[in-house]
Amino acid sequence: MLLGKSKKGGDMVLRISLVCLLMLSFFSLQAMAQDTVKLPNPQIEGGMSVEQAIHERKSIRSFSDVPLTLEQVSQILWSAGGATVDGVTGPTRAYPSAGAVYPLEIYIVAGNVTGLEPGVYRYDWKEQALKIIKKGDVRPSLATAAFGQAMVQQAPVTVVITALYEKVSSRYGEDRAVKFVSMDAGHLGQNVHLEAQSLGLGTVMVGAFTPQEVSNVIGVEKETPVYMMPVGRPKQ
Repeated sequence: MLLGKSKKGGDMVLRISLVCLLMLSFFSLQAMAQDTVKLPNPQIEGGMSVEQAIHERKSIRSFSDVPLTLEQVSQILWSAGGATVDGVTGPTRAYPSAGAVYPLEIYIVAGNVTGLEPGVYRYDWKEQALKIIKKGDVRPSLATAAFGQAMVQQAPVTVVITALYEKVSSRYGEDRAVKFVSMDAGHLGQNVHLEAQSLGLGTVMVGAFTPQEVSNVIGVEKETPVYMMPVGRPKQ
């Protein structure tokens, strides 16, 4: 009888444990969903030719207070490093990378986007989604890290590009890592410039900032910030 009761008691504990695990899994999935923002699918056809975008492209350093839409943010991020066609080395992204290493990570510091809470987000190019890194409008702190450049605080969104140099140096060596990361960042930046132009938006390449301060603002440790691009509607 005692053994029977012990077995029943053990079964009850096991059931309760399983229920608790299921509940924890459910709430964990809910939390993950809340921390992920699915972006609209990017468009591969636009109203402006590549030639016209190249001709009209210029650096914009003053932005209006008109918010960006999620569609615009999605398009900008896709042009920066989204998925395109399958290549010889696997899924190809929007910019070329030596050996398809793709050492760059893409973040946005958002402060004025319709349907998106202010905060720091990492771009998930495989899912065309944003992963929340930090909540709250940190544009003033990012501008401070960029030596007080007002456009960084003014723009609705700033795209921040970071690099994992180890991904390149482990294959090509440290000397080539510096070269290849710089090349990748240049390819990516020009894509964003042309995409912004085609959307009626503006941007500018920002290289004057303190990398460690930018890292602190966006909450990264092992990555090195290499580029920033504030994006918004040009101020008339």
